[in-house]
Amino acid sequence: MPFFDQNKNILLTHYPRLFEVISAKDEDDFSPEVLKIDAAQAGDPVLSINGMHIHSPRDPAREGRRLAEAVSAEKGAVVLLGFGLGYAAQAAAELKRPVIVVEKHKSVLLKALELRDFSDFLGKHRIIFVIGGNGEGITSALSIANELIDVENENKKTPPSIIRNRALTGLDEQWYKKIDDRIRAWSMRDDVNTATHKRFGQRWVRNLSRNMSAIRDIPGVSCLSGLALNNDLPVFLAAAGPGLDKITPLLQDIYERCLIVAVDTSLRFFIKNGIEPDFTLVVDSQFWNCRHLDRCVPNSKEIKTALVAESAVYPPVFNLPFKKRFLCSSMFPLGGFIEKQVDPKGRLGAGGSVATTAWDFARTLGATEIWIAGLDLAFPGLKTHFRGARFEERSNSESNRFNPVEKWIVRMLRDGIPFKARSSCGGQVLTDRRLSLYAAWFESQFSANKQIQNYCFSQDGLAISGLQPADMKKFLALPKRREEIDSRIQQAFLKIENVFYAEQEKQQRRERYEKAVSNLNNGLKNIQTLCEQGMQIAHSALKQSPDPSHQSKILKEMEEISRQLVQNEFKEITDFLTPLIEDEKEEDKPINDNSYISQLKSYLKYFTALVKAAQLNLIVD
Repeated sequence: MPFFDQNKNILLTHYPRLFEVISAKDEDDFSPEVLKIDAAQAGDPVLSINGMHIHSPRDPAREGRRLAEAVSAEKGAVVLLGFGLGYAAQAAAELKRPVIVVEKHKSVLLKALELRDFSDFLGKHRIIFVIGGNGEGITSALSIANELIDVENENKKTPPSIIRNRALTGLDEQWYKKIDDRIRAWSMRDDVNTATHKRFGQRWVRNLSRNMSAIRDIPGVSCLSGLALNNDLPVFLAAAGPGLDKITPLLQDIYERCLIVAVDTSLRFFIKNGIEPDFTLVVDSQFWNCRHLDRCVPNSKEIKTALVAESAVYPPVFNLPFKKRFLCSSMFPLGGFIEKQVDPKGRLGAGGSVATTAWDFARTLGATEIWIAGLDLAFPGLKTHFRGARFEERSNSESNRFNPVEKWIVRMLRDGIPFKARSSCGGQVLTDRRLSLYAAWFESQFSANKQIQNYCFSQDGLAISGLQPADMKKFLALPKRREEIDSRIQQAFLKIENVFYAEQEKQQRRERYEKAVSNLNNGLKNIQTLCEQGMQIAHSALKQSPDPSHQSKILKEMEEISRQLVQNEFKEITDFLTPLIEDEKEEDKPINDNSYISQLKSYLKYFTALVKAAQLNLIVD
């Protein structure tokens, strides 16, 4: 082991956790007899496993350089699937981009550290390792690497380059396929977020403007922090997948043993079966999402369920007679500004689905055990939701001879870009791109919150690392604690009533709210005034043919207005909508080649979009 001690010292200094991982014994790893070392024709060591060469037996270093050169023109992180003896990894590190090493077998990495000098490679501080386990660390590794690239290149969209050691990935095909799936899901994230932003951005802002007083008048989820932890209460989380149907016979047992958190889509399931969940989460801004609550919360009766919502939800949601209402922190600059000045609410995770937010709410409650149903993230039996869901009712009621229910279902399955993936029971199940993104979010959170045990009642859905099959004997052995759960919730509500709704506190919040809204509106009007000045200059200049010195003067005036806009603290709020409005203003005609004219039109387009964005964000009580 000529190099092990040298490499070990660097690991202990820069990668102490990695050294702990690779030093631990693992019965599932390769035995020493399986790993054989030969000398390549060029003199470098070559690894073989079960008689199969992992590198070129002629010149492995040259092979590694060739693999790295194939991705040299790209900009993202370099992901090595299969480390082997590290030839490709060392060559990739010379590209001066973050390198993510993914290797299932730590015995392979140990063997490489024994045989080769990695002091320069490990000393670059840009190497991230994902070793063994289920490979769930790849998602966070990609995010860390992307942040490094963003800082250097100011490039917000940097998909990774992948170098595969075909021999190693072939030995553990299913394990590396899961890594590939997670990389694909992570890479698609920005596209999905951008499309969602473009589709719903203005709706979010309109809803926020109408709901803004809720930030003043409704307490935050931070008031409920630790509610389950104090008594170690188990939490039951109900998503709205087909697997929810399977727990119908257990509902009473669940109600007696667990604090129940439902998503808006699944509230109908509980009401239909005579159970009122303790909390229901609503975070979607759309009108049709609000319809999931139709006939679930009758206007004539207050239900026991407490609402947990994001401040950009469809406004009528706040008028429904839930027993209590709570807000999580706004995900948008407009709501975030007012909230920061008036009353911070407590942030909940947003993985694109209300189920992700509901799980993070359960974590905020302090749950150490979360029992889950309906989190299929797939279409087992080609089913999309539990029986009786709003989607099913709508498709049944609106179907006809030319647009039958089957057509609705096929359209929903097709539009998500479906594909087959591994199910929890080990087989294959149909899922889609959007659902696989949610699965990646859950895997990342399960990995980051190992103190929480997550159990799933159905095994027909998508396999999610960290989500264990529910043991029915273990669940039914839980003590019946409904009276205790109700008592804890009532105590929390009473404390909130005495503190948050105290007259003095309400008056102070009103004053902070009025001041925040006034500052916001004044700041937005200032942006609007500056932009209108710029628009007037641009319109006037486009009608003239000034000489070069006058052109330079006009462009300097534009630059000065832009500089003042950049320094305006409220520009972040308008920037949220500006790209969407600019897209709306796109002209089919090409911009004039004249540089001066092109700059004027660009300024005019930008100022016009900022004016509209400022107007949309104004708060009118």
